[in-house]
Amino acid sequence: MPQDPFEWIDDESRRRERAGLVRTLRPRVADSELLDLASNDYLGLTRRPEVTEAAAEAARRWGAGATGSRLVTGSTALHAELERELAAFCGFEAALVLSSGYAANLAAVTALSGRGSLIVSDAGNHASIVDGCRLSRAETAVVTHADVDAVRKTLDAHCGQRALAVTDSVFSVDGDAAPLPGLAEACGEYGAALLVDDAHGLGVLGEGGRGALDAACIAGHSGVVATMTLSKSLGSQGGAVLGPARVIDHLINTARTFIFDTGLAPAAAGAALASLRLLGREPELAGRARAVAGTLHRRLTDAGLTAARPDAAVVSVRAPSPEAALRWAADCRTAGLVVGCFRPPSVPDGISRIRLTARADLTDQQVESAIATITGTAPVS
Repeated sequence: MPQDPFEWIDDESRRRERAGLVRTLRPRVADSELLDLASNDYLGLTRRPEVTEAAAEAARRWGAGATGSRLVTGSTALHAELERELAAFCGFEAALVLSSGYAANLAAVTALSGRGSLIVSDAGNHASIVDGCRLSRAETAVVTHADVDAVRKTLDAHCGQRALAVTDSVFSVDGDAAPLPGLAEACGEYGAALLVDDAHGLGVLGEGGRGALDAACIAGHSGVVATMTLSKSLGSQGGAVLGPARVIDHLINTARTFIFDTGLAPAAAGAALASLRLLGREPELAGRARAVAGTLHRRLTDAGLTAARPDAAVVSVRAPSPEAALRWAADCRTAGLVVGCFRPPSVPDGISRIRLTARADLTDQQVESAIATITGTAPVS
């Protein structure tokens, strides 16, 4: 009898189950009564009428899909408008919109490195950056988390080699910010480029939510490139790369996840553009998201829980074990609150957490309710 080619999957499944690491899909309902502190809708824009109507109007005008890659039929006037306004808002010369933030990171990392070059990557970087490094064929040095000296020493040891340092602006596990001014200075000393994934900074940090690079006063610098997602603060879908015009032109001609991927759907582009304009009119949204995060952190630590101090809108609260984190998240859900649950291998330090995402549209009463639920269901260490 022929051997079952997928028998090994059953073995892997049993190992995951024994380790308490089984993941399952849980479709959400359209009008849930649960209080959401798990999504990345930091500004609460995904259901704003201006945003949903912009998505509907774009679909009516341009169709449900992009119809092809951006270089063939997938570029519309709406995409170009979004790119112009996104670059201007964030302080960069040019922008390029892709189908996801993941695709944007793969595009930027691979197109700006390559065989014979060096990538210096923070140990806490997102999986999309890690995968970009693997696909780049460049020599990759993974350095200690948020350590400017480690980056400088690595660049010094490879002096003369074309180099790219890459980091998240705000790290998705604990919500801490990268030392961007120091990294930009180190890269400038050695003629290295700096690539920053601002997925969790756009809409939350900087003047009026212009992002972490704006806050660090490095937006628009000649050696700095940013990636970001349109699916978090802008409440839509897609990703973008921002930087000097010559860098964007290089990506258009070389980035495989841009060239060979279907363009972003017009509805998503229209929604992101509407959200960007809303943020421009309501800059106080960024400060409100940070204030909610600060309140969550202060109250939870006052209650004796171990929570990382948030530099943006992510609040991470440690759990004793993967099983405890799962149980805690489930108990919160039963009590009417949805929180994120991070367990190995998603967390690089092996410590399980529940993760809260502060939202600008949460009322003070909702914040108090969330705090009461989290503290009331917390596992005993």
